Amino acid sequence: MVMMETEGNRTHLTNFILMGFTTDPLLRILFFVLFLVSYTLTLTGNLGLITLIYLDSRLHTPMYFFVGSLSFLDVWYSSVYTPRILYDCVSENNIISNTSCAAQFFFSASFGHSECFLLATMAYDRYVAICKPLRYSSAMTKKLCTQLIAGSYAAGFAVGIVHAGNTFQLGFCGSNIINHYFCDVQPLVKMACKDTRIYELILATVIVCTVLPSTALILGCYAGIVTAIIRIRSAAGRRKAFSTCSAHLLSVSLYYGSILFMYSRPSSQHTPNGDKANALFYTVLNPLVNPFIYSLRNKDVKAAFKKVLGRFIAPK
Repeated sequence: MVMMETEGNRTHLTNFILMGFTTDPLLRILFFVLFLVSYTLTLTGNLGLITLIYLDSRLHTPMYFFVGSLSFLDVWYSSVYTPRILYDCVSENNIISNTSCAAQFFFSASFGHSECFLLATMAYDRYVAICKPLRYSSAMTKKLCTQLIAGSYAAGFAVGIVHAGNTFQLGFCGSNIINHYFCDVQPLVKMACKDTRIYELILATVIVCTVLPSTALILGCYAGIVTAIIRIRSAAGRRKAFSTCSAHLLSVSLYYGSILFMYSRPSSQHTPNGDKANALFYTVLNPLVNPFIYSLRNKDVKAAFKKVLGRFIAPK
């Protein structure tokens, strides 16, 4: 059912229908199982990593403080999308109200930009650790780390307020069908009642003021890291230095790569099915793989896991 309200000569939509991935009943069951397993692993991996960092004093360092904060953020970030996907897979009613759509859009933008800023602060942490190792402990204090994380969230939510407010002031007319699995900017702008030129100008300004500085900081930090690694004489020293930032570099590549591929292409290259597949990388896949990226090849995390596991299986 399409619900609308009239304002002047325009009829504005008050709810939407999320098309999701498929209308085939069997495929919807398959998708439900896949996303349920994915969400369970995401929560288990991220909450498990947070627990390990909290329990093991050897992980009470700035690096793991940031890693734990990233896991905490990914728990909420994945929860913006996956529960709604699971609901739509088993429900015949895929209607989402304008208010719920705006809330999902707001939290999606807020957590997404918060992750951009947090990854940038993590790059700075790795830069100080590799390029200024003697000053690392005094430079990356607990107070500074807390301020950087709080600043990442504050900046992310500020951008979310601007982005959501800028988008939903457009008003939406015409068909209320969103051919996507969440309320994303591209399908919503296509429904806009108003001229979107001012909207696009504000959006571009927000991106220039937020995404570009965080990207520039990451690139600048890694330029310094690469220079410092090249100067290390021993091969073992270079490998050790590179291993301290390899996980973060992979996480940044996956997240920024998928975001840039999704939103930097011209509109003529976007298709509904292609956008759904591309969006899965940063909405579902990235929060799923992040805890494993930071733990599978990390000796400290594996040692902490064995220590905690030993407490539970050791004979009493």
